[in-house]
Formats: sequence, structure tokens, C-alpha cells
Amino acid sequence: MSSPLSADHPAAQPPGRGSVESLISQTRRLRGDVDAVRRDSQGAGTDAQGRWQRALYDLALHQLTDLDAHLAQLRDGPAPSPRPGSLLSRVGSAEWNLLTDEADWSAELFAILGRDRGSVPLSLDELPSLVLAEDRPMLTAMVTDCLVDGRPIDGEFRVVHPGGTVRTVHMMGEPVLDTDGSTASMWAVLRDVSELRRCRRAVSESRDSLHRPPPQTDLGARDPDTTGEAAPPPWHGLLRFPHEGRPGLDLAAAYLPAAASPAHARRHGAWYDACPLADGEETLLATGRLPGSGAAGGPAVLIGALRGLAAAGSRPGQFPGRITGFLEHTALDPVCDAVYCGYRPGTRALSWARTGDPVPPLLFRGGTGHRLSGHDEATLEPGDLLLLHTGAPAPPAVAHLLSLALRLSRAGSAQDGARIVARELADSATERTDACVLLARVTS
Repeated sequence: MSSPLSADHPAAQPPGRGSVESLISQTRRLRGDVDAVRRDSQGAGTDAQGRWQRALYDLALHQLTDLDAHLAQLRDGPAPSPRPGSLLSRVGSAEWNLLTDEADWSAELFAILGRDRGSVPLSLDELPSLVLAEDRPMLTAMVTDCLVDGRPIDGEFRVVHPGGTVRTVHMMGEPVLDTDGSTASMWAVLRDVSELRRCRRAVSESRDSLHRPPPQTDLGARDPDTTGEAAPPPWHGLLRFPHEGRPGLDLAAAYLPAAASPAHARRHGAWYDACPLADGEETLLATGRLPGSGAAGGPAVLIGALRGLAAAGSRPGQFPGRITGFLEHTALDPVCDAVYCGYRPGTRALSWARTGDPVPPLLFRGGTGHRLSGHDEATLEPGDLLLLHTGAPAPPAVAHLLSLALRLSRAGSAQDGARIVARELADSATERTDACVLLARVTS
């Protein structure tokens, strides 16, 4: 593979074995020191400050482990066939020759981009077909800047594997110049940074939790100054709700305390959740109501069971029966109304099941809205907005939500849509129970 600098000026050789060995030793000593401090801090508590510290330690260890592996590869040279899933298998390289229109990929790059190793490497024109639609303009701009203006490439994009798995790839590269100074080819190193980004999100979410006010103990009245954002539910701090979204979805939720006294508010437990199903790519979206005087901590128990069943491989159609069976072994009453949706981004297929008589899933598309009914499955389109709500399923209530279609179609994000719904429901609230709303906007 050609040098990343120019066709007739080879790149400098890697530093000698001694200096690389020194870097490896320093990295391993630092990693050991960080790990020792992390282990000493394990008893720091489970509050927001403690979670943030542990997330930072985990992120630092992840980066140092990667650095150690990359330095070892620099010392030893590329392995003939890195073990699948290893650190070294997450780094690949490529060169695209502009004169012959040929592409040369390393073996690792096929796995990183979800391509069969026996297939033909994609050209620069074909490469965006692997990338999420919203990331394609950025990739095109990076490649154009490199080829036309001679700028180095340094950016990230998300690729979709054949099974629907979405991975984040960091790409660094340079133009390779011909003898007359024109661009002859483009060279790049691509790295799967999905796990690194997951660690960074954990740090961001735990840091943000430091600035959130503690959950309100008096849920009896809505604060008019915070209605637009909606109050956090009392069990909110126990969840890691995917604020960054799930593959193919932009997610947001709102919790509306009862417009009554605290005594009334405690009699029901409206809840929502969004989490991965067993394959990691399909997303479970769920809302429901948990009645009974023992429901103050009930939603937290139920959501824990929900996530456990999701991780164990339960499908949306199985949740009603399995949740009912689980609650029979607790002091909680059965779920009275709930909707369980599964969304698969590869096919944009939505399936759902229900318990009781909840508000049906509402779908908003192109400035209009309708309730999903009949068959418990649908195919969504980019830009669609799905709304789940735990309120009364009476026709006037559903019609009220559907009347927001035009305003929701103009919302820039799921969070903007959640604000619109929360404000509207708060202004017209007559219920003496709490409520939740969960919105999912299809992004690709």
C-alpha cells in the first residue's frame, strides 16, 4: 500500500524498537496506576458524583488499553489474521487510486464496514452506501476536501452492517500526491470506535445527572415554569434512558405529575422505557400504568423486569404475559394498560402488543396523524414520529393528541415534540393521575 504522504517521497520509518518499547512500558504503568485508583474508589458511593467518577475511570482505562494494543502493533507489525473482536481487528486501512479507480482494503476493514472478506472493495463513490443517511453528507464533504483541496481527513460516521447493526467508525487519511503535485490516490486508516463512544456517552450522562435537581417528593402539582420540560419521574435517576437515541431513532420522553393532591398522585404509577432488545439493535419502546397503593416504587421494579426480559430475548408479543407472570410474585397489582413496541432499524419494521385498553400507538407523518390499529405491525418511514401515551384512551383524548399533528411535524427533534405534547397536556389537564409520553422520531 502506498505511503500516506506522496507516491515518490516515502514516509519516515517507525521509531526504533527501544523507543516504542519505552512508550509501551509507560502506557502499561499508567494503566496499572489508573486501575489501582479506580479499584480504591469503588466504595465512593452510588450517587451521581460516584457514577461520574467510575465512568471516567472506565473511559480512561478503555483508551489506555487501546493505546497499548496499537503501540504493540506498531512494534510487531500487522498480525496475519487478528482474532475477531480483538482490539487490532478494529483498525483497518485502505487506499483508493484515482488514476485506475481501484481500491485496496486491508482484511480488517472488511469486518469493520460489515463487508464479506471475499467481496470487492468499494470505490469512493460506493462507500456512502454503507453509511447512515444523515452521515453521508459529512463523509462526502471530508472526501471532497481531501481530494480537491488536499486536506487531511479526520472525522467519524456510522455504518450499517447487513444485520442492521450500527457501528461508529473514525476515519483519518491524507491525499497521496503524484510527481506533479496532483492527487493520485487517497490513503486512510479506519477504526471502529463504537465502544469508546459508548464509554464517552456514559461519562456525559453521569456528568449531566450531577446538574439535575433531585426528584420531587411532592408530585401533586405541576410547576408552570417547568411544564414545558416536564418534571422527572421519581424513578428517573435509576434509569440510563438513551438520550443519544437508538439506531435509526431519536427518542424523548416526558412525565406529567397528577394535577391533584400528592395522595392521588401516589395511587398510580405511569411509566415509560426504551432499551435494546436481545440483539442490541432492535429497540423496545414501552409505556403503561401500574395501579395500586404500593406503586410508589413499582415502576422501578417493573422497568427492571422489563429490561431483564428484553436482555433475555423476549419479543414484544411476549411481554404482556411475562410481565403479568412476574408481577404475580410481587406485592404490586397487575399492569392495567400498557403498550410494548419493537422497532428494527434495518427494515424500519414496528411490531407491538398491548395489555388492557391503552391509548394505541399514534403515528404522525407529513403533517397528519392516525392511530395504529388492526394488524400489530407497521413499516415506518424517515421523518415519522411515533407517540406512546399513558392517558385515557377515550376518543376525545386521542383526537386531542392527533390535533397536534401539524405542530409535531414542524418539531426539529423528538425532544421538541415532547415539549409540545407536555405543554398541551398540562394546559388541558383534568386527570387526577400522573401520565407519561414517549416519542420516537425515525431518523433513517
